[in-house]
Amino acid sequence: MSEKIKTANPELLAPAGDEERLQAALEYGADAVYLGGTSFGMRASPGNFNDEQLKNAVQLCHKNGVKVYLTCNTLPRNDELIRLPEFLEYAQECEVDGLIIADLGVLNLAKKYAPKVDIHISTQAGIVNYETANAFYNMGAKRIVTAREISMENIAQIRAKTPKELEIECFVHGAMCVSFSGRCLLSNYLTGRDSNRGDCSQPCRWKYHIVEEKRPGEYFEISDDKDGTYIMNAQDMCMIEHIPELVSAGVTSFKLEGRAKSAYYTAVVTNAYRAAIDGYKQNPTPSYIPEKWIVDEIRKISYRDYCTGFYFGHPRDNASIYYEGIYKREWDIIANVIKSDGEKITIEQRNKLFDGDELEVLSPKTEPYKITVKDLRDSDGEPIPYAQHPMATVTFSCKQKIPAGSILRRQK
Repeated sequence: MSEKIKTANPELLAPAGDEERLQAALEYGADAVYLGGTSFGMRASPGNFNDEQLKNAVQLCHKNGVKVYLTCNTLPRNDELIRLPEFLEYAQECEVDGLIIADLGVLNLAKKYAPKVDIHISTQAGIVNYETANAFYNMGAKRIVTAREISMENIAQIRAKTPKELEIECFVHGAMCVSFSGRCLLSNYLTGRDSNRGDCSQPCRWKYHIVEEKRPGEYFEISDDKDGTYIMNAQDMCMIEHIPELVSAGVTSFKLEGRAKSAYYTAVVTNAYRAAIDGYKQNPTPSYIPEKWIVDEIRKISYRDYCTGFYFGHPRDNASIYYEGIYKREWDIIANVIKSDGEKITIEQRNKLFDGDELEVLSPKTEPYKITVKDLRDSDGEPIPYAQHPMATVTFSCKQKIPAGSILRRQK
């Protein structure tokens, strides 16, 4: 095997499900974002971006030195192909930096109708070896997104046996699918919602029992857990403590899952990985581990228990199946900071807030710190003991100057 190509400055790629989440990704340190238009993307639930919003999003990102990758990774049916050339031409007109593609036919059309836009091959293509990576490179791909089901060693082998010009993107954080590279018919079968067209109902997260044919209505547990079992429900992936291994394997871009997650999720996870990557760049050693506060951040969002996926071996060895369907949520977002002058802070409320509360402040590229709510007042300047209306504007005294866009949160 040839010597591994080391990536000195890996890209941090954050999800942007809508304009609010895009703003969070920009403020909290993303080098690039991936987002969807109103069609041909693998996430139907977030707001996504209409034509005007897409053009504005690209302009905003480029103004901030951030790249934009547009999802075009559904598997379109014959009757949809007629609309695809217009979609691709508009993507090029908007000057998106890359198109994320899973289908060979779409790849051919992209080369014809958006020749100036880089082609990224989606994880949906299931790339697990260097021959496939090289084949896509020879077809015109600038980047591959590896399947989530391969090991760090295999990624390193792909890197060693592909042209250095071919970029390698890997998921490093977020929800994992029970099916290979997300190709799943379970949702279609049970609910009629097509997972490969961005509308997965996630039946893999449901709780299941066994019913014997001659005992209708009588449920039997699949495991010893009295609450049933979640036989297909994978843990979330987290690689924040393994930056050196990812860099050594030659990963070009660290991808955060979560276009359907909240703006708060986008902010927290982007901020944590930004700090971890920057910390590694200052101390690029194989033994680098992020500071404790950085690792703690990834448990201040809604999450399932974490594992390292397939990176270090088959996940059955590190309990990747999770036995509760719900997310853990140990912190609540209380408000977003509108402005702060070192005397008074103005916030937009999200959850109930009391005079005297101790809150934690999350600001970009800064270790979180505590403040106490004092002299809480409503929008008319009248003193109030608590604020209980979401989206209301309230103020309180604060001697620290906190950047606009910062997040105030409280542990449950």
